[in-house]
Amino acid sequence: MHDSTSPASSRFAGWVILLGALTALGPLSIDMYLPGLPAIASNLHASDGSVQLTLASYFIGLALGQMLYGPLSDHFGRKPPLLAGLALYLLASLGCALATSIDALIALRFVQALGGCAGMVIARAIVRDRCDARSAAQVFSSLVLVMGIAPILAPLLGSWVVTTLGWRPLFYLLAAFALSCMIALHLMLPESRPAQTDRAFHIPETLRAYRALLGDRAFMGYAITGGLAVGGLFAYITGSPIVMMKLYGLSPSHYSMIFGSIAACYIIASQFNARFLKTSSLDTLLSRAVSILALASSTLLVVSLLATPPFWLLLGCIYSYLAALGFVAANATAGALARHGQQAGLASALMGTLQFGLATIGGVLLGFWHDGSPLPLASTLAFCGIGAWLAYRFLTIRLEQ
Repeated sequence: MHDSTSPASSRFAGWVILLGALTALGPLSIDMYLPGLPAIASNLHASDGSVQLTLASYFIGLALGQMLYGPLSDHFGRKPPLLAGLALYLLASLGCALATSIDALIALRFVQALGGCAGMVIARAIVRDRCDARSAAQVFSSLVLVMGIAPILAPLLGSWVVTTLGWRPLFYLLAAFALSCMIALHLMLPESRPAQTDRAFHIPETLRAYRALLGDRAFMGYAITGGLAVGGLFAYITGSPIVMMKLYGLSPSHYSMIFGSIAACYIIASQFNARFLKTSSLDTLLSRAVSILALASSTLLVVSLLATPPFWLLLGCIYSYLAALGFVAANATAGALARHGQQAGLASALMGTLQFGLATIGGVLLGFWHDGSPLPLASTLAFCGIGAWLAYRFLTIRLEQ
């Protein structure tokens, strides 16, 4: 079922803004509390590595939860699983605010992610319900702009809340945001699932469908490319607070401003992607962008192996990576979902699981391989950037040839 209005010509329609907010809910839960990591470590008497595991547990929840919401949304429709996920997220956020130990916070972050990922996976499916591949890529770029307010403002808001009120009120704010999304979803968003996907929900059938997708080389080429690229984003999110605030001596407010400027770079690049899609193919833009990912991340790794990189070089490589990601994320997602309209929820779920599964691996490695230098962050970024280039080069391009 495709929307009669071209998404490219109505980039800020109400449904796009709402999907942006729903997609932002998961990342918002990371961005807002990043400035509070040192305070959480101090208040709960936890090590830096243990606090970073609250991010890793969140990534695990995002990865596993999407596998459930995808097939549920194909069977029951897009809205019921969304509302259920938001309710779970709200309750878990309240639990995080009341946590008295780092172990409890790690567990509650996992549950919070299980709820928050509903918006991420189902929003992609709704876009696929309404759009063809090129229009979908443009809408995904627009979603980056709408949801991009979160990584710019959230760390600044989080820094202010942590400084003035402490870290616990951050989670009360996240619960309030989830409640607002539930109300807007109920009032504003019509059901978009195609009627012909209304079939019985059986676990064996769902597993067979996932197995078929895993054997679809075109889908896997785009999904692994996008998954590795986004994995680098979350490696940066996980590792940058400790590296920038402890190694380079940035204050929480200065870190928040830099974090916001890097997010703005990502958002601006995604808007150029939407514009360039009018004259260039999805794959042309994707090919160029993955090359930049590999170059920026490998440069940072080489310098980090030799010595501690100067701060300007660290920032330059991260800016370059995020700018390229602005092109990769939308185009890889659109390419992966292009041929799977009848099971958009399932395909979206598997792609999201690949992304956050890779992000989880990076987060766990950074949590345990914390040595006070930029090398763990640089190594993880290089693995993701070079891996994305290789996946696109040897899976997607060779398939086309």
